[in-house]
Amino acid sequence: MTVINGNAAADLAPVTRTLMRTLVVGAGVAGRALARDLTEAPEFGLSPVGFLDDDPKKRGLPDVPVLGKLDVLTQVALAEQIDVVVLAIPGLSPAVFREVAASAAAAGASVRYLPSFVAALERTVVGSDMRWLDVGRLIGRDEIHVVSPEARTVIANKCVLVTGAGGSIGSELCRQVFGFGPRRLIMLDHDESNLHRLQLELWGEGLLDDEDCIVADIRDRERINQIFADAKPDVVFHAAAHKHLPLLERHPCEAIKSNIRGTENVLWAALQHRAERFILISTDKAADPSSILGASKRLAEILVQQDAGGPTKVASVRFGNVLGSRGSLLTVLAEQIRSGLPMTVTHPEMTRFFMTIEEAAGLVVEASRLARDGEIFVLDMGEPVRILDVVQSFAALMNRSDVEIRFTGMREGEKLSETLFSEHEKPILTEHPRIFRTDGDPEIRGFRRLLRNLYDAAGRNNTAAVREYLRELLPEYQPRVPDIPAQVAPYADDY
Repeated sequence: MTVINGNAAADLAPVTRTLMRTLVVGAGVAGRALARDLTEAPEFGLSPVGFLDDDPKKRGLPDVPVLGKLDVLTQVALAEQIDVVVLAIPGLSPAVFREVAASAAAAGASVRYLPSFVAALERTVVGSDMRWLDVGRLIGRDEIHVVSPEARTVIANKCVLVTGAGGSIGSELCRQVFGFGPRRLIMLDHDESNLHRLQLELWGEGLLDDEDCIVADIRDRERINQIFADAKPDVVFHAAAHKHLPLLERHPCEAIKSNIRGTENVLWAALQHRAERFILISTDKAADPSSILGASKRLAEILVQQDAGGPTKVASVRFGNVLGSRGSLLTVLAEQIRSGLPMTVTHPEMTRFFMTIEEAAGLVVEASRLARDGEIFVLDMGEPVRILDVVQSFAALMNRSDVEIRFTGMREGEKLSETLFSEHEKPILTEHPRIFRTDGDPEIRGFRRLLRNLYDAAGRNNTAAVREYLRELLPEYQPRVPDIPAQVAPYADDY
C-alpha cells in the first residue's frame, strides 16, 4: 500500500468481541452456509443461535436449530434475546421482507439483508462477501445493540413524524420505527426523489399518493405548522439538516436557515400542537464547536434545552461519524477504489468517533424513551479511531493492498480530534448501559435578541455578520482556520 505524505499505519489491534446473538431467517443452502461461516469466523461479530423457516423439512445445523416459522419471529427474538436478524432467503418477496423487518424491530433487533451474499452463492464464494459484516475491525470496538423492546411503548399506535425522512439516517429511522407498529408514520422531506425511494422500500410501491409522504421545507414555518395542525404527531424525530462541514464553511447562511431556524420551526410546531416527544439529531461537532456545522447544531441543541420542562418531552442526540450513510467515509472510499482513484485522508493523525447507521438510528429511538427534560444523549463509542486506520482496514477487507493513499490536508473548521462532551458538560450514566447524557440549560444573555440578529444576517446572506453573531452567541465557538491552505478532500466529514 502506497502512502503519500505519510507512513502506513500498523494494523488495528484485535478487538475483544462480545458476539451479537443472531437469528438466521432461512434454513436452506444459503442460510446454513451463512451460519457456518459466522460460527467459524467470530471476527464477523455475529453468533447464530437459531433459524426460522416455514418449511417443516428444514433441520438447520447440529448446534443451530430451527426455532420456528417466520410468523413467530418476534416471540423467538424476545425469548432468545436476539440482537440481529439476518435474512438469507434468495428471492424473498418485498412483502415478506417488510413483515420480517417489522417483526425484528418489534423485538428490538436490527435486520441485515445480504444481497451480496446471495450473489456469492452463485460464485461459490461466501467468506469474502461476509467480510462486509466486520465493522468491529473498522470502528475499533464491538457494534452495540442499542434499541430495547421497551422503546415500543413510545411508538406503538402513535403518530410519528420524521423530518429528513429520505436521508440516510432518516430512512433507517423510518425502518426501525415502522417495525414498532405506529398508527401513522409521516415521512417528511424536501426531496421528492428521496421519498419515492423510501416509500418503494417500505411498502413495495412508490406511487407517492399517500398522505403520509409529505414534501415540505422546514424553513417554511407556516407550512410546518399546517402539517402539525393536520396530523397532530405524537412523536417527532427531527433529522432534516445541512450536514456537510466544508460546504457549510463556504455557505454559513444556509446552515443558519436550516439547522437553527428550521429546527426552531419544527420544535415550535411540536410544542404548539402538544406532541408527546421531540428528538433532535445533532452531532459530536456541537461539543466545543470549531465549525459552522458544529456551531449551528449547538445552537439547535440550546433551543431544545431552553424549551424543556413543558408537556412535550424534548432531547437531543449527538452522533459520531456514521459509517454507511450517503457521502460518509466508506461510501466514498468504495467509489474511489472502484474508480481506481487514490483513497484520500485529510490528515495522518486525524481521529473520529465512528458508529454504524443501525446504531445511530437505534440511539435515536432509545433516546425517545429516555427523554425527560432537554437532555443530550451520546452513545458510548469507545475510543476515537484514526481515520487512516479505518481506510487501511477497509482496503484490506476489500483485498486491495495496492491502493494509494493521499493526504489532502485539514480544511477550515475541522478538528484533529473530536470530543463527545464540551469542557463544561458532565457525562452522566443512564439506565441504558451504553448511553450517556448531559444536562443543563445554558443561560445566554440576550439569547433571543442575538438569535433574531443572526437570522436577519443569514436572510441578507451576510456571512461576516453571521460569523460575528455566532461568536457572540457561543463563546466556546472557536473557528479553526488551517495554517496552510488545503485541497478539499473528496469525502464528506459528516455525522
